[in-house]
Amino acid sequence: MNGTARLFRLALRRERTIAPWWILLLATMALVLVAYIERNMGTPELKATYVEILNRNAFFRALGGSTVEADLGVLSSWRSGGFLYVANGLAALLAVIRYTRADEDSGRTELLRAGVVGRHAGLTAALLVAGASSLAGGTATALALIVTGLEPVGSIAYGAAVTVAGWVFAGVGAVAAQLAGNARTARVVALSVLGAAYVLRYAGDASGQFWMKYVSPIGWSHLVEPYKTNRWWMLAVTIAVTAALSAVAYRLSARRDLGEGVIPARAGRAEAPHLRGPISLSWRLNRGLLAKWAAGVAVFAAAAGGMSTLGHQIGEVPAAVHLIAAFGNPAGTALDAALWPLILIFAHVIALYPVLMVQRLRAEERTGNAEIVQATPATRMRWAAGQLVVAGLGAAALLAVAGLVFGAFFAWLVGGPADVLRIFAGAMGTVPAVWLVGAVCVFAYGALPRAAVAISWITWVATATLGQVVGPLYGVWGGTPFEPFHYIPNTVARAAFDPRPAVVLVALSAVLLWGGLFALRRRDVG
Repeated sequence: MNGTARLFRLALRRERTIAPWWILLLATMALVLVAYIERNMGTPELKATYVEILNRNAFFRALGGSTVEADLGVLSSWRSGGFLYVANGLAALLAVIRYTRADEDSGRTELLRAGVVGRHAGLTAALLVAGASSLAGGTATALALIVTGLEPVGSIAYGAAVTVAGWVFAGVGAVAAQLAGNARTARVVALSVLGAAYVLRYAGDASGQFWMKYVSPIGWSHLVEPYKTNRWWMLAVTIAVTAALSAVAYRLSARRDLGEGVIPARAGRAEAPHLRGPISLSWRLNRGLLAKWAAGVAVFAAAAGGMSTLGHQIGEVPAAVHLIAAFGNPAGTALDAALWPLILIFAHVIALYPVLMVQRLRAEERTGNAEIVQATPATRMRWAAGQLVVAGLGAAALLAVAGLVFGAFFAWLVGGPADVLRIFAGAMGTVPAVWLVGAVCVFAYGALPRAAVAISWITWVATATLGQVVGPLYGVWGGTPFEPFHYIPNTVARAAFDPRPAVVLVALSAVLLWGGLFALRRRDVG
């Protein structure tokens, strides 16, 4: 493994602008939820009421992975654990693929191997960087919770559970990087495993079939049960599986050629009669991504519909008064008020789809693919417009899937047939706000291409952070007027429909799109 130390330092240098944000996100999320519980459930009686409600509803209880107790440490780890385990796993698998498969695709690995670098040095360096970042994230989480006054042993167990979640998915990313023929496919494979692990764990907790939890890598972190039983031996299970996955990745790396995957790439068609323009080309390139998004949205919309069985208990929640005031309507009920934040969660997540699609424009430009397309009669304006049409309609289609599936499950479990149309209309009402988020990213791509990726992420994170869903975590109920979803009428809670906010948001989106495309036309490609 000659050259491992140098490649590790190189990867660490590249990771210094990425890993700190993930670490900050983990520690901040843990602290925010501790503060939320202390603010809204400050007395033992309120905690006991909240715990009783959670433990009576399987779908809602499954969000945190187990039954809860009226203890600040248990409640905070229950609220944040489901997110932190997935987030650290996501950061680790993306880091491993970034420094293995993606470097091969860009030619960086071939250039480095011209020097004194061993065959497995790159893979080893990637695993070390991902492992170190995961450890830093878990350590920061534990220290932050200890500083707030939570039990040190439970906090260390929680931080360790967060750490090993990153380690095991670093191993998943390493295997995916060897199997796939390119970085995009490797990410799809690894993210599919991550998603399947979460769904398997959730289904096991919701249905009572706990064997599903025991075979899920995400479930292993939940089974540590910090602040309760502190099962340290579950950490050994995850570490053993991580070692096994790493060994498999090394074995596969030794059996494949540089730049190729163990699974051979499928040959495409000799002809493409349906590629008649930029829109059909964009659809052909992105339809697989859209299908995966639609499947994921449908699964989580069904889970949200299952959570609606908690509806008759909404009035008992300690923060129900704030909930109804922020999301309700005098003509509606507490249950109607609880539906709107769920729809907003889907809208905020789906707003990430056009953000990623715009970032693909920048990636196509940097790799030279855009230049090849523009060598044909397709101008850069038509090429970009084709991508944007697919992105905009794709986002609307995803919101339609969320509204229909969520509405159908809610109508089946709690309401009636009329609720399907009401929830679907509420979901589709958020389309203009989603488009505006994407339009800001398009303007950044056209006017400031080098900063476009950073601006896109900042736009999406700011929209979510300043919104009605995240706001209650830091004491702001009802959101702020600095994000577009604030102006969407809550028709789900039977508020009157007002078309003016939608018209204004669409008009702003059109102006930003025109400005971005105009700037793209006037600047150099690349």
